[in-house]
Amino acid sequence: MTGIDFTVFKGSSTGQIVESKTHKESIKPDEVLLKITHAGLCGTDMHHKTSDMVLGHEGVGLVQQVGSQVTSFKVGDRAGWGYLHNSCGHCDECLNANEMFCPERAMYATANTDQGAFASHAVWKAAFLFHIPDSITSSDAAPLMCAGATVFNAMYLYNVRPTDRVAIVGVGGLGHIAIQFAAKMGCEVVVFSGSESKKEEAKSLGASEFYATKGASKLEIGKPVKHLFVTTSQIPDWNLFLPVLAPNATIYPITVSEGNLAIPHIPLVSKGLTIQGSFCASRGVHVKMLRFAAVNGIKPITQEFPLTAEGIEEAMAKLEVGKVRYRAVLVAGR
Repeated sequence: MTGIDFTVFKGSSTGQIVESKTHKESIKPDEVLLKITHAGLCGTDMHHKTSDMVLGHEGVGLVQQVGSQVTSFKVGDRAGWGYLHNSCGHCDECLNANEMFCPERAMYATANTDQGAFASHAVWKAAFLFHIPDSITSSDAAPLMCAGATVFNAMYLYNVRPTDRVAIVGVGGLGHIAIQFAAKMGCEVVVFSGSESKKEEAKSLGASEFYATKGASKLEIGKPVKHLFVTTSQIPDWNLFLPVLAPNATIYPITVSEGNLAIPHIPLVSKGLTIQGSFCASRGVHVKMLRFAAVNGIKPITQEFPLTAEGIEEAMAKLEVGKVRYRAVLVAGR
């Protein structure tokens, strides 16, 4: 097939979603043509809605065509992708399965800006696509492509162990998935949220304990925590949280925020704390995340919107004012 044209939805200088077209002469031998059925809306997409680029990086769809060298997918398979589109394959990071940190990585917003998850179709390298397990619906799979992979990656790579006391700050798009992963890993899960309103939901997702933080000057939680996952868009009051950390505990600020990360110096040094940067998952961990989610029945809580310019704008408007519970998924017309 030559001359592939498909519909895409781009940002613009005004922030309005613009319907456009992308053209591919053909698919290369190592590529796959996907018909997109579901796309997750991530907070990162909001950062780029004023850019002239195709939005969306939590994509799931059906394979429509495979290149001549592709053996890992066949027509009709469900496949998904996330932040990373390509890497060099030969640097130290790639050879150590850390291709997310490849110096030549191609990823959302910096490469392939002529296509994304907010579209009718996409053409990607087969090596950077993931099979969707049969037990995970496409709507549930979409948020796992970034949100799920991000929280699982931090837990998997940085030695969260069964029986560890793990704290999650925030019950939102990332936090509600993080609670599930940590609980299914066998951890004791402590959840912090502004008010009591999400207490029962957090408990149903696997939280062992729940503490409301709004207006608190001190947190009384008994045994200190070993890992603190910050999933809120705003950096928390460290003076509230550092006292509840165990010696040698690790802090994971896993949301994207502007500005500097400022933290009190003395508690960091005197407790031997670690601040661990973490990004989206490389492919090996991404596959393990999907397998773990399938085996353990981990499902994001989603709201669906149509995969149209109007649907994208409605979902973004609700996300901006905190009215999405907890991940928006855009669904293509049948």
